[in-house]
Amino acid sequence: MKVLNIAAHPDDELLGQGGTIARHVRAGDEVTNVIVCDGSAVRYGKETAREIEQASRQATTILGVSDVRLLGLPEQGLDTLSLIEINQKIEALIEDVRPEIVYTHGPSDINRDHRAIMEAVLVATRPYSAASVREVWLFETASSTEWGGPPLLPSFVPQMFVDVGQTLELKVRALECYAREVRPWPHPRSAEGIRARAQYFGSLAGYVAAEPFHLVRLLR
Repeated sequence: MKVLNIAAHPDDELLGQGGTIARHVRAGDEVTNVIVCDGSAVRYGKETAREIEQASRQATTILGVSDVRLLGLPEQGLDTLSLIEINQKIEALIEDVRPEIVYTHGPSDINRDHRAIMEAVLVATRPYSAASVREVWLFETASSTEWGGPPLLPSFVPQMFVDVGQTLELKVRALECYAREVRPWPHPRSAEGIRARAQYFGSLAGYVAAEPFHLVRLLR
């Protein structure tokens, strides 16, 4: 099975779905992680780009993912590009990888880049545009999803919960590769926050730890 995990920024490929991605790897699935934006320029300056790229590769190695693609589009600058430019990047990925399962951001996120990527993915994965794609799932992103929602944005309402009890600590270890992104407790992007979040969603589904997803399409 081929899996395409499309995230806006470095660490977004982990926060909502890292444990699930690790499960795919353990199951023998071919996973491609895609980070659309350069995560350094706005927050830290261009001089940190190499450091963050290295962190991305270290993190995905911990999860067991070997195919990592960094598209280098401008962070917090996707609204300066035409929608068709972003769509073409994502469509090219779908055509190249030919995934059966696609993960990306949900519509509730306060971060505009997240929402732009989601829209591009939904365009690129339309049934008649991407015949290989059988499943499209939206993940929540700690410190973005919970700070969006009503009245401006729709609520994140998960319909699927993935048991990550066996892969949660891999996710935490991978996140810790991003030394500039990890925050002290009680920030949602702290190690403790990631564990607490997984435990909360696990409690909703009867698992020790879980990751939640919103269904866009599931073909059977």
